Amino acid sequence: MKKHIPNFITLLNLLSGTIAVMLAVQNQLELAALFVFLGIVFDFFDGFAARMLKVSSELGVQLDSLADMVTCGVVPGIVMFQLLNDSTGTGWATIMATDMPASWLPYVGLLIPMASAYRLAKFNIDERQTDSFIGLPTPANALLILSLPLIVAYQNNDLMNTVIYNPWFLVVLSVVSSYMLNAEIPLFSLKIKTLAFQPNAHRYSFLLLSVVLLILLWFAAIPLIIVMYVLMSLFMQKRNFA
Repeated sequence: MKKHIPNFITLLNLLSGTIAVMLAVQNQLELAALFVFLGIVFDFFDGFAARMLKVSSELGVQLDSLADMVTCGVVPGIVMFQLLNDSTGTGWATIMATDMPASWLPYVGLLIPMASAYRLAKFNIDERQTDSFIGLPTPANALLILSLPLIVAYQNNDLMNTVIYNPWFLVVLSVVSSYMLNAEIPLFSLKIKTLAFQPNAHRYSFLLLSVVLLILLWFAAIPLIIVMYVLMSLFMQKRNFA
């Protein structure tokens, strides 16, 4: 019976992602973000449960990627589509004249689910990513994209809102995040296998700084945390080869 517990938690991730899809399609982006965050929590605990119960299986690995594809791949793509649709509808023509119809631009956001699918498929067969990651994990990318409507809704900052609704910013972010998902950049994992400080010093430091940033900046901290995660990983990689 216990072998089914991690898979059930994974299915809760999928359920959360499916609800988020429906909300994102209806342009209820804040609620969609809530269910994506819930799905990411389930995504963390399914692996944790599998390790604790010692019931890891190939089925669980494949099911996890399928659930992540919905929660952390499809939903961010729809959210980016909606943000681009809103941005092009409220001033694209005043930002830059272009021969490409503005109505085409929102579909750039669909690069995100395409890149996410490629990353998840590659992850399942890449033996290098057992204890760390190569390329930005899909949950981290989903948090980055889903933070944008939350910043607009709750931060009440005109400058940040102007940046987020700039179509150029959204297009560049779509392309860069899609690239980062599959970039050959080693990134450390947040999985803590022992509570000892020395092997987890970088993880504890990252988590502490993340909490501080979240307290100070709320949702606006999430993009900074993702950038910090990448920079810390690059610094550790450089130090290890120094």
